[in-house]
Amino acid sequence: MCQIAFLAPGNPHFGGLAAYRRAQIIRQLSRWQSAARLAQSGGQQKAAAMSSHLQNPIFHDEILARERFEARIWPTGPFCPHCGEAENVTRLNGKAHRPGVLQCNSCREQFTVTVNTVCERSKIPLTKWCMAIYLLNSSKKGMSALQMHRMMGGSYKTSWFMMHRIREAMNEGKLPGGLGGKNKVVEIDETYVGGKAKNRKNKIPPKAAVLALVERDGSVRSFHVPHVSAATLRPVIVANVNRASFLMTDEAPVYTGIGREFSAHGTVNHSAEEYVRRVFWHTNTVENYFSILKRGIVGIYHHVSETHLHRYGAEFDFRYNHRVGLGFTDMQRTEIAAAGIYGKRLTYRRAGEQPNL
Repeated sequence: MCQIAFLAPGNPHFGGLAAYRRAQIIRQLSRWQSAARLAQSGGQQKAAAMSSHLQNPIFHDEILARERFEARIWPTGPFCPHCGEAENVTRLNGKAHRPGVLQCNSCREQFTVTVNTVCERSKIPLTKWCMAIYLLNSSKKGMSALQMHRMMGGSYKTSWFMMHRIREAMNEGKLPGGLGGKNKVVEIDETYVGGKAKNRKNKIPPKAAVLALVERDGSVRSFHVPHVSAATLRPVIVANVNRASFLMTDEAPVYTGIGREFSAHGTVNHSAEEYVRRVFWHTNTVENYFSILKRGIVGIYHHVSETHLHRYGAEFDFRYNHRVGLGFTDMQRTEIAAAGIYGKRLTYRRAGEQPNL
C-alpha cells in the first residue's frame, strides 16, 4: 500500500522518482554507447593489425618465407631428415642448385626445409603456405577452403589439400602429463555434429559424436568417438586426463564409473535445468568450446566429412589452446603452427590402395 502510494502521480516524491529513473536510463545508455565504441575500436584495431600483418614480407618474398620456415623447423641449425645428421651438412649455393638446397655428407642425400613436412613435393610457393597458415590461425571460427581459394588464387582442390595439411600440423597430440592435475578441474562433455532431421527428406544419416576434455583456464582436447558409452569414452579420458584432476560432467550415467578413477567427480543435472550450482559446479567451459566448434561448422564450413572430423577438431583445439585469453597473438599462433608441419606429411591415396605404414 505504501509502495502504491509512493508511485502514485499525486505523490510529491513521484517527480523525484521519475528523474531518478531517467538518470538511470541515461547512465545505462551511456554505458552501452561506450561499450559499442570500445567494440568498434577493438574491431578496427584488429582489422588494422591483420592488414599490417598481411604486409609482412614473408607473405610476398619466397626467400624470406623459406628462411622463416628454416628458423621454425631448424631452431638449432639444419639437420638431415634422412639420417638425422646435424654436424656434417653443407648448403649448396652453386648456380646449378635452387635456393635452400642442402646436402648431408654422411648419407649423401640432398634436402630442403620442406622434406618430411606437409609441404614436401608441393608446387605451391612457400609464401602461400605462410599466408594460408596465418589466415587459418587468425580466424576464430576457421576459414573455408573456398574462401581461401578466392583470396589466394589457384584451384579449390589445391586450397582444400593445403588446409587439411595445415590442420594436421595444428594437431598437438597427447599433452604430456595429461590435462588437469592436483587442484585442477577438467570438464567433460559430448556433442553431436550433423544436420537436423527436419532438413532431410529421405534417409537421415546418424550424427557423429565428439567428446571434449577442457581444463578450466587451460587447454582442450577433442575426439571423434564412434558412439557415446562408457566403453568408448573411458580409454580416451583415462589416457588424456591426469588422475589427480577433479572431473566435472553432467548427470549422464556413462561418467559415473569413470569418475571414481579420479580424485573427485562433480555433476550438474542438466535434465532438471540445473546449469550452475554454487559457482563451482558447472560445465560451462566445455559448453563454450562446443559453441565455437558448432558456429564454425554451421556458419563457416556448413558440412564436414566424418572421415576428416578429427582434423577439424584439432584445428579448433589449437586455436583454443593458443587463444588471446592465454596471451597469444595471431602471429604467435601462426609461428607455433608453422613449427608443427615437420614429420606430418600427407599424400593422396587412390581408392583401394593400402595406406603407408
